[in-house]
Amino acid sequence: MSTAHSRSFLDRDTQLCMSLSGRPSNIGTRFHNYLYDELGLNFVYKAFTTTDLAAAMGGVRALGIRGCALSMPFKEDVIDMVDVMHGSASAIASVNTVVNEDGVLHAYNTDYQAVANLLAAQSLSTDMSVAVTGSGGMAKAVVAALRDSGFTRGTVVARNADTGPALADTYGYAWSERAVSADLLVNVTPVGMAGGPDEASTPFTDEQIRAAHAVFDVVAMPSETPLIVAARAAGKPVITGAQVIALQAAEQFVLYTGVRPSEEQIARASRFSRS
Repeated sequence: MSTAHSRSFLDRDTQLCMSLSGRPSNIGTRFHNYLYDELGLNFVYKAFTTTDLAAAMGGVRALGIRGCALSMPFKEDVIDMVDVMHGSASAIASVNTVVNEDGVLHAYNTDYQAVANLLAAQSLSTDMSVAVTGSGGMAKAVVAALRDSGFTRGTVVARNADTGPALADTYGYAWSERAVSADLLVNVTPVGMAGGPDEASTPFTDEQIRAAHAVFDVVAMPSETPLIVAARAAGKPVITGAQVIALQAAEQFVLYTGVRPSEEQIARASRFSRS
């Protein structure tokens, strides 16, 4: 298909889906719109940010917006603004997807399943120790997926002395204010994110990366973060944020439209979203 938006018109029946993020990117917008076009669905997707989350969610409800994806820093604050918390969201008290069913807002978390699927695909030994940086909404999804996948020896690395220990205690992990060595290193902070204050940094030292068996960075932009680049240079298997965002976005797509794209369509949409 053309790399241009191929629909010739939108009409009053076009359904709107959207995202809310502290720093919006084009990835989700291009991913969803590509698949709407390829599958001939009368939907359109647009990214937004806001300083008034309550008003934004009121707009989702009042205007009949079909779906809303949520990224940092909105995943926990939105909980009080939805009507139904489904298991994937309530289990970890974090929301990344809201679906509007005739004015009733349903909350889900597709991050959890994406992470669990990627861990399974890598066939990593659950005997490995794990260090996870971060303690926000995405970190909850990652730690829950790790623990439920059988990784019982873990450390949550977080400077926040409230959320860090709380997340660690919930899943039986240790807590540290500083990065620690582990077999599997996982970054769930904005460190390495394009446009951020730490875009050229990694949350782990070169020594910790060399000592690890595998590295996982959930930062999706760029897909080759400084941490992933360092891990590849050290010969370590990696899981990238690009993989996470494609899988979780595909699950969102299904929730919004009721249509499940093929693996090939998802792969094409993911490549297009970064082109």
